[in-house]
Amino acid sequence: MGIDLTAPIFVISVAAELADMHPQTLRQYDRLGIVCPSRQAGRQRRYSQRDVNTLREVQRLSQEGVSLEGIKRILELENQVAALRSRVSELTEELAQRRSTSNGSRVFAAGLAGDVVTLARGQRPRARGQSLVIWRGGQR
Repeated sequence: MGIDLTAPIFVISVAAELADMHPQTLRQYDRLGIVCPSRQAGRQRRYSQRDVNTLREVQRLSQEGVSLEGIKRILELENQVAALRSRVSELTEELAQRRSTSNGSRVFAAGLAGDVVTLARGQRPRARGQSLVIWRGGQR
């Protein structure tokens, strides 16, 4: 069992020390929406290890001269990329699973208008000019 990087365990003073920052800086980043910790009952901020890692990245970018708005945009884009990579992985797994269970039993016809029609094995397209290409199980 590994450490949960998303578990909100650090109070602001500990997170600030781990990130080598002042607690007021963390409050400012929270107000700006750059690093938003979770909140406990009583509105206390709790930071995760992932939040601390992000704070370190913010500090690095800031030292390189990137503005806070630029940093915020960079973090948003990195989060989008991570979400898209995760989705690609899910879809790749789903496709592999479908390919392994289909056994080539599906037949498709591509029509002149660009539409794709699924046909039963042995069936032919009915409408005139409907099929330009017929392939089975995703192979031409």
